[in-house]
Order: sequence, then structure tokens, then C-alpha cells
Amino acid sequence: MPLMLSLGPVISFNLKPSSRLVTKPFPSSASAVAMSNSSDQHQHQPQPETTHPTVNYPIPLSPPLPSISKQIELSRAMTASSNSSLFSLSTNHIIYEDEWLIAVNKPQGIYCENVLSSVPTLLKGTDVELHLANRLDRDTSGAMIITKSHKVASKFVKAFTEHKVKKTYIALCVGVAPKWKQMTVRSGHGRSKFGMWRVYAASDVGRTLPGGSVVRDMETSFEVLAINGKRVENVSGEEEMSCSSSSVVVVEERAIKEAVEDDESEIVVRAFPKSGRTHQIRLHCQYLGISIRGDVKYEGVCEWKGATYDGHELHAETLSFEHPVTGAHVVLRAPLPPWCNVCVDDDNNLVVA
Repeated sequence: MPLMLSLGPVISFNLKPSSRLVTKPFPSSASAVAMSNSSDQHQHQPQPETTHPTVNYPIPLSPPLPSISKQIELSRAMTASSNSSLFSLSTNHIIYEDEWLIAVNKPQGIYCENVLSSVPTLLKGTDVELHLANRLDRDTSGAMIITKSHKVASKFVKAFTEHKVKKTYIALCVGVAPKWKQMTVRSGHGRSKFGMWRVYAASDVGRTLPGGSVVRDMETSFEVLAINGKRVENVSGEEEMSCSSSSVVVVEERAIKEAVEDDESEIVVRAFPKSGRTHQIRLHCQYLGISIRGDVKYEGVCEWKGATYDGHELHAETLSFEHPVTGAHVVLRAPLPPWCNVCVDDDNNLVVA
């Protein structure tokens, strides 16, 4: 007897005149069952996971922000905003002035923009184009240059970019007293995936970070001026340190911080930044285990010996450069703040207060 196949209900198509129907023969029952089983097995078979290539980003070598720092920084920012809005420059703030620029001693806790906006009150209506030649962090005090024309401002931008402006800073740090007197730190610098500035390995310079920026080089030389108020001998003074006279640390791994609170000291250091990265000195002090006092963002103590500190103790001590118009060598020195227990006499000799 011939095998009879039921094709089931007839399916009709309502086609437009221009449409063409391409028909294929129906499969036999056996082949239909085989195709059904094959389809079921295919559906139940585990599908291989789609893998996306992971980007091998550089790993930051300095710690993340302490959780307590966010609240403290917010409070400090609000206070600084209020104080800055009331700030007014006086002649006591002026370090140097000529017809092309004015240099001032910025107080701690005042924003640079408010210093700039208050300059016209000292210039007595002079029609000038004021520009910030350099910026300091909110809580960093010290020497700041404001130019009086766009042309001079452009020359300073070029001088700072080419590292022709030499800078020194004074910082009061808290930590285990270092065994070195002079130290140079070379590392990478960049933003982590959370947007915070971090120290990276020197070998990571040039590599791409999560936000699309790249790790840049960062170098700072340090010398210890005093420990617990006692002057350290054989310091070089304000002249730029040479690498041959100091130990050099090329950062390639995380620093190991000595957790010996009983042995922590007050350490006054002078810093010579060779590059101009954001928070450079603060980051390198943290890496060396001597965070700046009051710098809660980079593990500095907020409370120390019964006192509470409202900002980090970092001071832009000097700026030296070739005058953009006259060509004369200019050295600007900002008076040291009250927290610094080291001062400089008329002969540039360090004297412990």
C-alpha cells in the first residue's frame, strides 16, 4: 500500500500582483521529525558566552581617597567659597609689581579666581587685561603671578610649559622621620577611573587611562629642612637640586607605609617640582609616607597634637624666571606662613624658629 501523508490544513497567501511565491516541497514526516529533534537539541545546547576583550589599564600605586575626606573637603570648600567672596587684596599681599605683571602672596583657603578679581582695586582704574600666569590649590598659599596683558600671559604660558619657570615649595608633613636628607621621586601621574589624581608607575607613562587621558611623567625633588623643629644640616638652599646629590626613586610598585604612630614626627621639607602636574607635591609626599599635615585627601592628618587643621600646609615659596619683556632674571619669594617653623634670613640661611 502506498504511504499517504496528510499535509494538514491548507495555508493560503493573499499576494499582490507583483509578488512572486517561491514554493519548496514539504519535508517527509521522517525528515520533519529529524529536523524538529535537531532544532530542540540546538535550543537546549548551552550557547558559548560572547567575550569582549578587556582593556588592560594601568593600576594606580597610591591609595584611593579616604572616605572621611569627602565630608571634610565639602565643608572646607563651602568655607573657602564664603571667605573668597569677601576677600580683598591689600598692599601687604604684593610681592612684586611692574607695568607688565603683579605677584602676590595668596593666602590659604582663598580661590585663585577671587584673588584675580580683586586685583583691579589695587590698580586704581588702570585699563589692563588681567590673566593668571600660575594657579595654586585652594589651600596652598604663596607666590602667584598675574599678568597685565594677553601678550605677556602668552609668554608665561610658554615658559611654564617648557619648564623655564623654577619653583620651590615648603611643606609641613607628618610621618616617620625619613632617613634620607634629599630625595628625587619619578613616577607617572593621572586620573583613576573614579576621576581622582593618583600616582602610577614610571613605566606606565604614555598608557591610556579609563577616561581616555594618558599617564604623564611626574618628578619632584625633596630635601628635609627640619624634624620636630630641629634643623637638618647640609641642605642645599633654594637653588635647584641635582639628581647626583640626592637619592632617586623610580616608582614601579606600591609604597609600603610604616604604621608606627608613636614615632611620627613633624617634618618640614622643601620641594622642587620638575614637572607641573596637578597635586604633584601632595601625591609624592603621600607616596613617601610623609603626607602633608591637614591634607585629608592624601592621607594627611586632620587633627594633630590636640589641634584641628582646616587646610593642608603647603606654601609656594619662590618663583624664578626670565622676565618676559626685559629679559632680567627675577626671583619672587613669598613670606613664609605662621605654621612654618623654619625661616630664611637676609643671607638665605635657614634659621629654625
